[in-house]
Amino acid sequence: MSISALRNQNSLDKLLAQVQKDESPATDKKSYVDERLWKPQVDKAGNGYAVIRFLPAPKGEELPWVRVFNHAFQGPTGQWFIENSLTTLNQKDPVSEYNSQLWNSGVESDKEIARKQKRKLKYYSNIYVVSDPSNPENEGKIFLYSYGKKIFDKLMEAMQPAFEDETAINPFDLWEGANFKLKIRKVDGYWNYDKSEFDRVAPLLEDDDALEAIWKKQYSLTALTAQDQFKTYEQLENRLNMVLGKKSAARPRLDAEVDDEDNDRGSYSPDFSSRSQKSELPEELSAQLSSLGSSKTDEDEDDALSYFQRLAEE
Repeated sequence: MSISALRNQNSLDKLLAQVQKDESPATDKKSYVDERLWKPQVDKAGNGYAVIRFLPAPKGEELPWVRVFNHAFQGPTGQWFIENSLTTLNQKDPVSEYNSQLWNSGVESDKEIARKQKRKLKYYSNIYVVSDPSNPENEGKIFLYSYGKKIFDKLMEAMQPAFEDETAINPFDLWEGANFKLKIRKVDGYWNYDKSEFDRVAPLLEDDDALEAIWKKQYSLTALTAQDQFKTYEQLENRLNMVLGKKSAARPRLDAEVDDEDNDRGSYSPDFSSRSQKSELPEELSAQLSSLGSSKTDEDEDDALSYFQRLAEE
């Protein structure tokens, strides 16, 4: 190192600038945004529009979607329980067992608590964004899309139409599928997808090489339900007891009782086989919190859950 270089390296301004940088509050805090996930945007009136294409199963996988159950609720301690449910893996889950105990008690107040703590169902698929007026930079890119039963039902209706004059299509097919026009309206304060529909059958792109490139870039869906995405029964049980303010663990129930968790309160999901701590909350999030146990909510709770997840992990 030369003398001139040493002089520049020991610049007082440079040293003070580094001290200021080191002592300033961190601005690069952990991000809770999964960059793989795409989410539609709505305007001030609550309307949103985008065109997406559901993609086939990733290479080496069987289904173009995966189901994930989770629990998200605030306990009497003011702490949050937001975790994936082991019932996704057909394993015993302490929250499901506890909810079954509440439901089977015959006490209406217990049933109300169980309703608020019921598991929620999300589907994940790979999508290609054809048009996204709110975020045009997303167009032509591949994302994971998390959606609820309303959208899943539309996919199933396309595959199994109810009327004889309707032709079944595979909405996940790159050549004989169809783009999905996602239309969002705010109805009674919630996102509504009833007007969403499939366009005419057509290839996503005319170039097979481009289609193959898209297929190879898809995200693994089975990775979303891998064991490492779930805490152990004991970890979940400990967290549940902390949230509930309990010292003793919820005792296991029979599988039949666990399966009863969703009866009369959870989202019904048809079985289709493959064909190919307390905190002052912003007003908007508080409103979403009060609705988390409502059957009306679907994708509209995602923003709230992202916020509550941060609270749970702090």
